[in-house]
Amino acid sequence: MDRTDRISEEIKKELSDMIRNQIKDPRLPEFVSVTAVRVSKDLRYAKVYISVLGDEEKKKGAIAALSSAAGFIRHEIGQRINIRYTPEFSFHLDNSIERGMYVSRLIDETMGKNRKPDGGNDD
Repeated sequence: MDRTDRISEEIKKELSDMIRNQIKDPRLPEFVSVTAVRVSKDLRYAKVYISVLGDEEKKKGAIAALSSAAGFIRHEIGQRINIRYTPEFSFHLDNSIERGMYVSRLIDETMGKNRKPDGGNDD
């Protein structure tokens, strides 16, 4: 694991804590997860991928809330993590959890259709 990966993971951990405990924005829904942080090699920029449970309005609101708090987030991360440069943050939606749930549901539905009433499979 190289330096940028370690810093990315540390930022992810601290940012998750900040979203849960410090950022009080009504646009930020209860179920927001930081799924990944990608820091550039020069540590100047960080892409933060978040997952939001809810409709499109909640997702857009969450991105807007985090984007408007980017200065506060940058300052807090700078205080919490001892690095020379605190990156500028950009926030992006990560729909991979929803896609995974959708694929899982499709698999369950497909498997349910292939089962015989007695519980056996059609093999």
